[in-house]
Amino acid sequence: MAKKSIEARQRKRERMVAQYAAKRAELKAAGDYAALDKLPKNASPVRLHNRCALTGRPRGYVGYFGISRIMFRDMALAGKIPGVKKASW
Repeated sequence: MAKKSIEARQRKRERMVAQYAAKRAELKAAGDYAALDKLPKNASPVRLHNRCALTGRPRGYVGYFGISRIMFRDMALAGKIPGVKKASW
């Protein structure tokens, strides 16, 4: 489990990216990089990091499911993810 402060910081960044998305696109299309530089740093989507929706783990993220590899394995073995089963050949 990630620290609650780290998860809260990530959620704050996600909100800020969504808030400034239209303005950033408009400034980029206009080529006004001076005004773009004056926006908050956390408004940039580059500062977001993929995290597991259940545990907040930043590494081993499976993007299609939005969870970490560990939670994916646990849920798949428990049969909680439809259509996923353990491979054997």
